[in-house]
Amino acid sequence: MSIKKNNSEALRWKLISSEYIHRSKWATLRVDTCEMPNGTIVDDYYVLEYGSWANAVAITEEGKVLLIEQYRHAADIVSLEIPGGVVEDGEDMVAGLRRELLEETGYEFDDFEFLCELCSNPSTANNRVYSYLARGGKKVQGQNLDAHEEIVVHHYTIDEVKQMLLDNKILQAMHSSALFFGLVKLGVM
Repeated sequence: MSIKKNNSEALRWKLISSEYIHRSKWATLRVDTCEMPNGTIVDDYYVLEYGSWANAVAITEEGKVLLIEQYRHAADIVSLEIPGGVVEDGEDMVAGLRRELLEETGYEFDDFEFLCELCSNPSTANNRVYSYLARGGKKVQGQNLDAHEEIVVHHYTIDEVKQMLLDNKILQAMHSSALFFGLVKLGVM
């Protein structure tokens, strides 16, 4: 399959001005004014700025996939997800992911293989999500959660995860995407 290439740069908007409305540790909101290639001015275009995220299709040395379950207030759901989180400014992506895996699951991983880079919502958010396949995880400690985290760790077979994906049981889009990439990499999809 070939992808038809066009002059995609010709679609890029020109930034005229940008004003920050809110800045915090977890989210920053700005409003931009832009000019489209056809000259149309776009006023009041709101952009959420977030840090980069890293997550992992994490497989233990016993061959089980680690999934975490936690409440997500904005969607008002208890969400089944893959472990991961925000990578600190200046932190190496894999080092940040290794830290997040240890904090959320208590498992340590040394074998990381890049799966994909995705945009969480490129129409309103600027961040990227970097997903990895982590293999050979060993339980080395208990969880070390932030004050506002309550996370339950589950162990599933690859076949169980595949079925949950096909049954639409994993609603977090970035995580289900990473799981599909991981299962393809493992040759089971």
